[in-house]
Amino acid sequence: MLSFVAQRLLKAVIVLLAIIVLNFFLIRAAPGDPATVMAGEAGATDELFVAQLREKFGLDRPMHEQLFIYVKGIASLDLGFSFRQQMPVGKLIADRLPATLLLTGSAFLVSLGLGVLFGALAARRAGSWSDTAITVLALIFYATPLFWVALMAILLFSVTLDWLPSFGYETVGAGYTGLAHVLDVGAHLVLPALTLGLFFMATYARMTRASMLEVARLDFIKTARAKGLRAGVIQRRHVLRNALLPVVTLAGLQAGTLVGGAVLTETVFAWPGIGRLMYDALLQRDYNLLLGVFVVSSAMVLVFNLITDLIYRLVDPRIEMAA
Repeated sequence: MLSFVAQRLLKAVIVLLAIIVLNFFLIRAAPGDPATVMAGEAGATDELFVAQLREKFGLDRPMHEQLFIYVKGIASLDLGFSFRQQMPVGKLIADRLPATLLLTGSAFLVSLGLGVLFGALAARRAGSWSDTAITVLALIFYATPLFWVALMAILLFSVTLDWLPSFGYETVGAGYTGLAHVLDVGAHLVLPALTLGLFFMATYARMTRASMLEVARLDFIKTARAKGLRAGVIQRRHVLRNALLPVVTLAGLQAGTLVGGAVLTETVFAWPGIGRLMYDALLQRDYNLLLGVFVVSSAMVLVFNLITDLIYRLVDPRIEMAA
């Protein structure tokens, strides 16, 4: 086990380094100049002032030198300095990351739980009206644009019914503490978490259904029926457990991408996470901040992939921990 984890960590470091270098050059190749953006926001278009900004932030140095300095900083856990925010990138991300983890973690649990539940129900009653209803509902949520679902949820539950707050992380100026603060954050979390979770729920439901129907046709399931096991026991202990392997794979891949992929949800609901921070950094040409978000998101994808490999062993002990 230790050898497996050590080899995977080594591979993850190599992959992360390649991602850092690739993102560095891709962002530098994009149109726009952060020095020009900052000068424009300051109301100064003088070329001398722009040149001073480039020199101050090291943008006048050769590209390979900028890359070396950046990679060296990341190796010492320094993500650099934000041009626009005038703050360390690490602090900006650390301030926003808990909100994103709360949102994406809640959405992940909702999507996986409901997806497996509805997928199992559809597979057990394949061909019935409930199977058709679940399949159609999953297709609707998968095909509908995420921002449209978010806006409709706000109109229905916030504007029309006035059940839930429509935006933000907490009630501004309320000063809640303790349980009241937890309930306030939870109320603000419901709509964005459900909106993001329902999209991925559709994928898990369809995959669970297809996988369970495939496993149900295998010989060992026929043997279990021949032994007289109850249908519920066969579905839970034999069909569902073996059908979860592809679902676990997909969930592990999507768990990491959720961290940096909630840009639309965070923007619509004004949720103060790193997805919205990344969007603002892109508009402001804040290279270091944008790269910092990419590095953190990529690292979390790699971590979740490693966790997925370990969970495989729990779901099916027959799988060898081969590197």
